[in-house]
Amino acid sequence: MARTGYPLPKFHFEVDWGNETRMGFTEVSGLDFESEVIEYREGTDILLTKMKQPGLRKFSNITLKRGTFQGDIKFFNEWKKTVFFQEKNDGNKYRSTVTIKLLNEEHQPILVWTVRNAWPSKIQSSDMKADANEIAIETIELVHEGLALATQGA
Repeated sequence: MARTGYPLPKFHFEVDWGNETRMGFTEVSGLDFESEVIEYREGTDILLTKMKQPGLRKFSNITLKRGTFQGDIKFFNEWKKTVFFQEKNDGNKYRSTVTIKLLNEEHQPILVWTVRNAWPSKIQSSDMKADANEIAIETIELVHEGLALATQGA
């Protein structure tokens, strides 16, 4: 596949939470793919090295950040669902498919990450400093059971 033009900028993206909840984000991180390594060595191997093969797939938690708005506690409400449904022993009710799209200049998706069975494990409110000149940023951390990457519109 030939490269044309410039590398994609990373500032134009969209996150679809998978339900009717609409939230905009200022930062997304943790879109990592990894294979754990299984090492094995047979005692009679004359090379005296270990063989390495791919093991279980491993994915990082995904961190989403956004500005704090007056009267908006959507992060807290999403996290609260995990506690409510956990008490009722109904884990699938609070899991969502989350789609993260890197967009081009025409607002069309170029790269799409699909996050399977995601749920918020942690929310973090902004720190507060009397001498700071910054926006209050809140953070939500999603755990999930798989991440897929696809290209669009190529």
